[in-house]
Amino acid sequence: MTASTGPTTDVSPPRHWEADVLLRDGRAAHIRPIRPEDADLLVEFYSRVSDESKYYRFFSPMPRLSDRDVARFTQVDHQARVAFIVLLQSQMIAVGRYDLVKDGEAEVAFLVEDAHQGRGIGQLLLEHLAQAGRERGIERFTAEVLPDNQAMIHTFRDAGYRVVSHYDEGVMVLDFPIAASDTAMGVMAGREHRAESASIERFFHPRSVAVIGASRRQDTIGQALVRNLVTGNFTGRVYAVNQSAEAVSGVPAYASVSEIPGDVDLAIVAVPAESVQDVVIDCAAKGVHGLVVISSGFAETGEEGRQRQRRLVGLARSYGLRLIGPNCLGIINTTPSVALNASLSPLMPPRGRAGFFCQSGALGSAILEKVNNRGLGLSTFVSAGNRADVSGNDLLQYWEEDDTTEVVLLYLESIGNPRKFSRIARRVSLRKPIIAVRSGRTTQGVPMGHAVRQIAAPPAAVDAMFRQAGVIQVDTLEEMFDVAQLLAHQPLPRGRRVAIVGNSDALGLLAADAAAAVGLVVNKSVALGADATADDFEDALDDAIDDPDVDSVVAVYIPPLNVSGEDVANVLAAVGEQSDKPLVSTFLGTEGVPELLRVPDVAGHTAGRGSVPSYPAVEAAVRALARVVGYAVWLRTPDGAAVEPPAADAEAAKALVGRVLAEHPDGADLAQADLAALLASYGIDLWQSRPVTTLRQAQAAGRELGWDVVLKATAEHLRERPDLAHVWRNIDTSAEMRDAWQSLNELITDPERAGFVVQKNSPPGVPVAIRSIEDPLFGPVVSFGISGPLIELLEDKAYRIPPLTHSDAAAMVREIKSSPMLFGYRGSEVVDVAAVEDLILRVSTLQHDLPQVASLDLSLVLAGADGVKVLTAAARVEPVLDPRSDWFVRRLPTPPGDTLPT
Repeated sequence: MTASTGPTTDVSPPRHWEADVLLRDGRAAHIRPIRPEDADLLVEFYSRVSDESKYYRFFSPMPRLSDRDVARFTQVDHQARVAFIVLLQSQMIAVGRYDLVKDGEAEVAFLVEDAHQGRGIGQLLLEHLAQAGRERGIERFTAEVLPDNQAMIHTFRDAGYRVVSHYDEGVMVLDFPIAASDTAMGVMAGREHRAESASIERFFHPRSVAVIGASRRQDTIGQALVRNLVTGNFTGRVYAVNQSAEAVSGVPAYASVSEIPGDVDLAIVAVPAESVQDVVIDCAAKGVHGLVVISSGFAETGEEGRQRQRRLVGLARSYGLRLIGPNCLGIINTTPSVALNASLSPLMPPRGRAGFFCQSGALGSAILEKVNNRGLGLSTFVSAGNRADVSGNDLLQYWEEDDTTEVVLLYLESIGNPRKFSRIARRVSLRKPIIAVRSGRTTQGVPMGHAVRQIAAPPAAVDAMFRQAGVIQVDTLEEMFDVAQLLAHQPLPRGRRVAIVGNSDALGLLAADAAAAVGLVVNKSVALGADATADDFEDALDDAIDDPDVDSVVAVYIPPLNVSGEDVANVLAAVGEQSDKPLVSTFLGTEGVPELLRVPDVAGHTAGRGSVPSYPAVEAAVRALARVVGYAVWLRTPDGAAVEPPAADAEAAKALVGRVLAEHPDGADLAQADLAALLASYGIDLWQSRPVTTLRQAQAAGRELGWDVVLKATAEHLRERPDLAHVWRNIDTSAEMRDAWQSLNELITDPERAGFVVQKNSPPGVPVAIRSIEDPLFGPVVSFGISGPLIELLEDKAYRIPPLTHSDAAAMVREIKSSPMLFGYRGSEVVDVAAVEDLILRVSTLQHDLPQVASLDLSLVLAGADGVKVLTAAARVEPVLDPRSDWFVRRLPTPPGDTLPT
């Protein structure tokens, strides 16, 4: 148990080593590197630790720390000696450290206050220390543990690393590599899921709620909150906090939260913005689990409000509290055993299968009314307002395991951590469909109250991230409800084949046209005529559903005059309940799930499984069906693991990038030799080229390359111009090079800026472009498309977020509109598509491994029948100021410009 006591260096730890984190029970805490000024915190912490825990840590009785010990533990160099502390309510509750013992290997140890053991703190410290070690070049950790210290042994063994152990003089020595393996990352993601799910579960299942700012005056926010809780039949206790009243709406009132005699699980805050921080302190002292801040006056009001919001979040997390809001509508749980309406909406939505997350408080009431009118029903509802803390990612973690939620609805005005969203949504979508509306989709704008970084990636890249994660992205709230009512009540289709059954020829044709427009295939169309009876509908629907060439059915019913349609409705409901194929309808032009088409639900939902959704326009029915078909196809598409190219040498690439950045700290465009070496590290062969500025140089380059060369201009303003001939091919002699040089110099205005190069002549092929960027918020983004100015103008590109699977690369090649050019368009030769996909995967892996690569542009790749040739490429490297938003450790998001609590 020795450690270096050498002199410290004046090296500051990286900013991202400091973070808010969630413990196993869903409570927040703060982790950061230790500082010399933490001496008093360390001594106080050590005094609260039991003698047994001290003995387990130091292998001998050590009742107190000497001044020398305190100095040694608090003064570290953040390189060979790294230490993190965990803070809660301004007190140190744990410390973990590693000390370098030899190159690439460090010894790691923890000490957790007894009162906080069992909350997963040791696992969090190990994650953060391992990441710090990886950044400092550490490859292995060792730990010496007494055999009786089973809790610490399990902390190491359960971390996902490959741990080996042996005994040395009665002490167990554990040794393990700390590389961020898939297993270790999977373990981390599992713990993150459980912690974030637990933090949200506390909001939805409180046993008692306090409304702070409750009022006896009518038409006030505080009065409405109390009334809605009571009239919603909340099964727990409701307390009002009002300094001048004994009761509010029939519930007891107290001057402060601390005066409430019983426990308080959840606090609903509706006091002026400047008073909210005092409420947080009062709630923390009471042991409140979470806060829903209805109050406005925060980031949505400007810079002063943003500062107030940052202080609020920092204060809440420092006391272990999570926060929904501020400036939000509230939360709802329709489960009968809870019946929680902790919101400003007087309307308690009917019980249903959908969980709904939105960010707009103003829109929340309209959403709830729309849900009620459609008969859709919700399991839970959250309006996050400014989304200062709890986000859609947290709700996804909760809904993934929530048995009452079968469909997830998201109205997103901003995405604070898209990489994490993509990772979680991809996992949740495999179990439950996610339907999302994203405002600001074209402009990438965000509301004023949302403190998030701007997304630099194009909107199409964000759309691709949603598709890649299996999220059903729709354009409007109306379409969201259209899709949701289908998913909530009908089975998933097996394919794209549709049958149309109806008593209106005109609407049947509209349905067929709409189906063709969205990629559905009409295999059966049955026109029953205007006088069709209920029996006619039943026979036609049964025949369509029994047809093996039909995957889903669209029923159209417009009744004759003076006919209620109840008989046909009974047929639709009966068929919908029994069918294993989805049935949608345009029934009497109604919207939602009308009473006549509902199937009774024993669980108490508004409408049971098999209820038939209706749409006022047949086009809306078909469009919703197409969205669901797309999701079903995604579910059946094998995902596979992310691909690691066999020829990749990531370490060599990292060393090259590190050398370039050491020479150019502000970043640089890679020289041709460095670019070729970087690409070669990932098995990408860059076609040789020789930059030339004179005829003599061009002739020498031709001879050096063995002739059969091309002379071409590479300047941006000349590249791929259809109105200019900037390439001269098939040059075999010095004389031919002279003709080419003179001709291009005469043709091109300002030839000095043309950027002439000489290259070996390549085999014919289809020109494609593969590009990647490092987005400050998104992380890596890869695009693919046919190369050329018209394609660029039309934005015919496919995007994906690395790491990619084989199916991702295959989809990119095929989803662009110009993809037929690769598959024998007009009798041309079919290119080696597998080689194109392989090149996409190599670029993806390179960009994923190297965040310092700000951009990589393979602007001209010739894809032929015998493979691909990379003719033109460019890359730029820049220092990484902030880690990617989804890092290798668990951390709660911190908005830009925030000052983390101490």
